[in-house]
Amino acid sequence: MRLFLRLLALGVVLLLVAVLVNTLRLPNRQLGAVPPAPTLRLPADSATAHLAGALRLATVSRTRYADTDTVPFDQLAAYLARTFPRVHQQLKLQTVNHYGRLYTWAGTDARLKPLLLLAHQDVVPVLPGTEGQWARPPFAGQQAGGYLYGRGTLDDKMNLLGQLEAVEYLLGTGYQPRRTVLLAYGHDEETLGQRGAGSLAALIRQRYPALEMVLDEGGTIKTDGVAGLAQPVALVGISEKGYLSLVLSATGQGGHSSMPPALTSVGRVAAAVARLEAAPFPARLDGGIGSTLDYLAPAVPVGRRLVFANQWLFGPLIKRQLAGALSSNAAIRTTTAPTIMAGGDKDNVLPIDASATVNFRLLPGDSVAAVVRRVRQLIQDPLVQVRPLGPGREAAPVSRTDNAAFATLQRTIGSVFPRALVAPYTVLGATDARTYAPLCPQATYRFAPVLVDQAAIESIHGTNERLGVADYQQAIRFYAALIQNMQ
Repeated sequence: MRLFLRLLALGVVLLLVAVLVNTLRLPNRQLGAVPPAPTLRLPADSATAHLAGALRLATVSRTRYADTDTVPFDQLAAYLARTFPRVHQQLKLQTVNHYGRLYTWAGTDARLKPLLLLAHQDVVPVLPGTEGQWARPPFAGQQAGGYLYGRGTLDDKMNLLGQLEAVEYLLGTGYQPRRTVLLAYGHDEETLGQRGAGSLAALIRQRYPALEMVLDEGGTIKTDGVAGLAQPVALVGISEKGYLSLVLSATGQGGHSSMPPALTSVGRVAAAVARLEAAPFPARLDGGIGSTLDYLAPAVPVGRRLVFANQWLFGPLIKRQLAGALSSNAAIRTTTAPTIMAGGDKDNVLPIDASATVNFRLLPGDSVAAVVRRVRQLIQDPLVQVRPLGPGREAAPVSRTDNAAFATLQRTIGSVFPRALVAPYTVLGATDARTYAPLCPQATYRFAPVLVDQAAIESIHGTNERLGVADYQQAIRFYAALIQNMQ
């Protein structure tokens, strides 16, 4: 017994030593102070007015393209040409499917791989009946309290106009890049981007065998609620989750509801859905959140740093804590979300057919095929048919954080937002970047240079979407600095 206790004590001591050594040896991946980016001599009111004018054009994309009103897209094209004359005089513009736009700013050194900046022109509709809840009308482009309100301020006309504003400014100073700069703007990102990003990516692939970096929306500079830090955190998306919807269906006898069988088609499908919700996909830290914690660990208090630095030991504790909030729970697992139930059209008649649609967002490391297999295993009912609603989409390739492109991006963030900590993460939603990722799998990033809190994030696709006027000036400054730093 004494020998056992001694061995146990020795094991505990060795474990503590390992934990402390890992904590002390944890590298600090933050760059520290970097020289500030040049201040742009750009009239703030004019830039804000340019963005406001774009917000007044309701470029809403609909699920069925035939239902989309294309007139505002034509108006936006004409507006951009008037607003950014140097861009349209000095850069080459090519359109695809009439509305997708590719601007090429040719560099002086054709040997350098191009930089590709992305944004999208379309916005989601305003939910009918919520218009009155907006502090300012959603398509009026009006200011109040230092904010510019409107559908698209954050998603995604801020990036679209901000990039063009930066290029227009640089052209006005006589700046000429060594590396070619590409600006690609799709018009149907909110509806999967097949006409816009899909065609633009194919066009770019024909012209350039490789790209130096791709940057799209996705991450932001979160000012609250990241690992308990008081400092803002610039979350740079290095991947994004995959997408799959499955339809579960069953066929029953039908008949009068006064004589139901033990399990109706509706009950059978409902039971299948209940089994899926009762058995969520396992939580994992290797799908992106582990890297986020590594980058933030040196900045958190000692106790939390010890936990973050030893994920091999404290992984279960970290997962349990992250699972307590919807956003962080989604960051550690492939999510299961029943979204549609269908069956029957009269309250006293048993339907013959019933179905449910379940949406899955795939964490990197999980595949579409594996999700389908797991769903069938969990349902354990041969009378429930499982079929994909469309081909599905794998999670995007995970871009590197140890290359020159990421270092330049991190340095540029620090030059404009000196207080921000930079951390990689996996984007929970979908962006056009997934379409371009095969062109630059090692350096496709998702980051919008704007300070936001949780309320602002929830306004995206919601009510009172808004952007700080001062924050917009910083976004333009960021894009101008990035273009110059990438040379």
